[in-house]
Amino acid sequence: MGSLTTNETSALIASDRVEGTAVRRPNGDSIGRIERLMIEKASGKVVYAVMSFGGFLGIGEGYYTIPWSTLRFAPEMDAYILDLTEEQLRAAPPASAEGNDPSFDRGWEEHVHQYFKATPYWSV
Repeated sequence: MGSLTTNETSALIASDRVEGTAVRRPNGDSIGRIERLMIEKASGKVVYAVMSFGGFLGIGEGYYTIPWSTLRFAPEMDAYILDLTEEQLRAAPPASAEGNDPSFDRGWEEHVHQYFKATPYWSV
């Protein structure tokens, strides 16, 4: 068994190492950063990344819930890749759609997955 201080292996990474990681477009342009991960309690699977986007020094930032399956890690950039234009991202459902917590609103979750063309985690 590994040490309690181990936070990364070749296949696994600790959640605190993911939080704060850059999100970029395939060409390397910065989009935002991962603020937190949302994990399904029953399965233990990461299902969403909450990403910050825009603003300056934290003022005016928007937060977006991105289905985890739409992100891919690019070790050469030390970032997660999301292939969306700025316009597509600005039109995405915000993380707090009308104040609703996504874990209580399956309709909102369906909308998010449809927008990102992602297979819903509950049907995998």
